[in-house]
Amino acid sequence: MSLNTANVAAPPRDLLGRLPRDLRLSVTDRCNFRCTYCMPKELFGEEHAFLPKSAILSFEELHRFAAICVGLGVQKIRLTGGEPLLRRDLPKLIAMLSSISGLQDIALTTNGSALVQLARPLREAGLNRLTVSLDALDDGIFRAMNDVDFPVHRVLSGLNAAIDAGFGPIKINMVVKRGVNEDQILPMVDHFRNGPFVLRFIEFMDVGSTNGWRMDDVIPSREVLQLIQTKHAVSALAANSPGEVARRFKLDDGSLELGFISSVTQPFCANCTRARISAEGQLYTCLFATAGHDIRALLRSGISDTEIASALRSIWMSRDDRYSEIRSHHTQPPGRKVEMSHIGG
Repeated sequence: MSLNTANVAAPPRDLLGRLPRDLRLSVTDRCNFRCTYCMPKELFGEEHAFLPKSAILSFEELHRFAAICVGLGVQKIRLTGGEPLLRRDLPKLIAMLSSISGLQDIALTTNGSALVQLARPLREAGLNRLTVSLDALDDGIFRAMNDVDFPVHRVLSGLNAAIDAGFGPIKINMVVKRGVNEDQILPMVDHFRNGPFVLRFIEFMDVGSTNGWRMDDVIPSREVLQLIQTKHAVSALAANSPGEVARRFKLDDGSLELGFISSVTQPFCANCTRARISAEGQLYTCLFATAGHDIRALLRSGISDTEIASALRSIWMSRDDRYSEIRSHHTQPPGRKVEMSHIGG
């Protein structure tokens, strides 16, 4: 039985006063792309050992954990991967999460490769919002970046299917890497204008330990904004909600909202309200963490929801993560950072 969210103590605050408002659930460590900034092919090739099914949290375990977290103050859940649409019967999990009293929002981040088939079932199951990762419109650049020769038109077809299913506005996430796809910034703006989209530009981040991150490859968000302003008049927008990570702008003609996620050059640790659980049930309180907390063991130990909630409360209240704020002094922490393919973005 899930924790009764109507009879719980006040939400916990961490050591910096931050509340747990957002939960990211990774449902698989597998992906059908090999994007160089996330799962480079030379390290995630045919010989790579993915998690066995027995190690991955079941839908029932994910639902139970999510319900407990909602009882602790979580309001929004985002499903991630790997590529979450590779998890079989994913709409079933979304329907289960939709039944949790007090949960305000369910979102999903995907590479869009399976949206033609799954957009409508996801919507009908109760998915509220959709984010699609798309780093280029030029087919050659896109194929090179996903490194599996996947054509861009299939992602664009998936976006059309998502619109037909009733999603909107759909967030489009573009990771910008110097020398790779910066010439796609203006074409992306032009393409997604006048549609049900929010286009967001993400600084190349040092998530994990395998993507070959260098500061020289980072294009600061301010440079991206300046480039857009050479062609479009742009105005700033207020944040939608506390803990929002993207700085918001809009084209002055009203045709498109822009977002800038600037973890490297303008950290937002002070307002971070996120926790992440990997597909195998490790809870991470920072995207750049080197160690997690074994929630799978708790879920499979036979203890009550109340006892698990107490453990989660203690974990959150001891949290002091602010990696991005101290990156310049502490770029490489001891140990290997958890890979993005295990906990999403």
